[in-house]
Amino acid sequence: MDFSLSEEQALIAESLQRYVQNEYQFEARQQIASTLEGMDRRNWRKFGELGWLGMMFSEADGGYGGSAVDVMVIMEQVGKGLILEPFLSSLVLAGGLIAKAGSDEQKQRWLAPMIEGELIGCFAFAESGSRYNLNAVSTTAEATSSGFLLNGSKAVVLGAPNADLLVVSARTSGEARDADGISLFVVTPNASGVTLTDYVTVDGGRAAEVTFEHVELRSDALLGSLGAASPIIERVVDEALLAVGAEAVGAMEVLYKSTVEYSKQRKQFGVPIGSFQVLQHRMVDMFMAHEQAKSLMYMAAIRLDEDDAVEAKKAASAFKVQVGKSGRAVGQGAVQIHGGMGMTDELNIGHYFKRLTVIETLFGNTDHHLKRFASTA
Repeated sequence: MDFSLSEEQALIAESLQRYVQNEYQFEARQQIASTLEGMDRRNWRKFGELGWLGMMFSEADGGYGGSAVDVMVIMEQVGKGLILEPFLSSLVLAGGLIAKAGSDEQKQRWLAPMIEGELIGCFAFAESGSRYNLNAVSTTAEATSSGFLLNGSKAVVLGAPNADLLVVSARTSGEARDADGISLFVVTPNASGVTLTDYVTVDGGRAAEVTFEHVELRSDALLGSLGAASPIIERVVDEALLAVGAEAVGAMEVLYKSTVEYSKQRKQFGVPIGSFQVLQHRMVDMFMAHEQAKSLMYMAAIRLDEDDAVEAKKAASAFKVQVGKSGRAVGQGAVQIHGGMGMTDELNIGHYFKRLTVIETLFGNTDHHLKRFASTA
């Protein structure tokens, strides 16, 4: 099996890595995190100019990538740089749903400015008590003579405070946890009846609780077929699992390499702590945990690019399980070897660990995906 990247993918990864080293160092990242938006729209537009945002979409959708491997390449570098801009929420989630469910006119209206970095989207799907069940949708969209009337609420909507549009899952028929009867709608955050309660997440990102009260939507706000969104949502969330997992793999690489370097400089009893055998073993364990996650990352990307939906689902869950285990091992090891300074705001180690902790809970934690893997036929 060939795990080598194409020339274009390698160049994209190299250019992103160079950008992080030269223009997105930790101090610059912290300044962005401290702003009201928690991201820099100038950076986002620059990412569009450099072509990085287009790698998430196929040529048919106006991009020049679109494979799962392309997503993996971008998101691994996002993880290494702890980039705050909304690759996951806007491109993988909102953009992925529009690409898979939208009409040609809708794609032109929304994907084109997304790829240019001029428009930011997010996906509002989780609800209170849904517990990782994508079909647990109580938000309703009732058909009217002119379109739909949207009512309900969504929890922990990643990227919502900065979004120019929300892709919202709502029930148009069926019971609260039925797979059938779920539809997708595009809603503007400033529409009458839409209320956002913004907050900062533990890893420095932005999210919001969103409520919809008698929000009037036109018929062209519907994405795809009425009541048939569940398979599309599941597929896009599987791609999001790969994306956050690849981001975690990038973060783990920085953590274990930074820890090894620190162990060569920090001295105890007159010698570098890296000379202590017990710490050498710990750092080897961190390296192996990263490599295990990276191996499953490649497997998940390859399976998602194939036609077998069952194998793709199993590979995505297997990868997420390993990311949960490896992220905890690498993160805890890095913090413990660095000592108390490992969790200070001034050092990047604790910030990587916080991001890994959040990733473990996104789209289903380790226990959830163990069960999902076991139950997948």
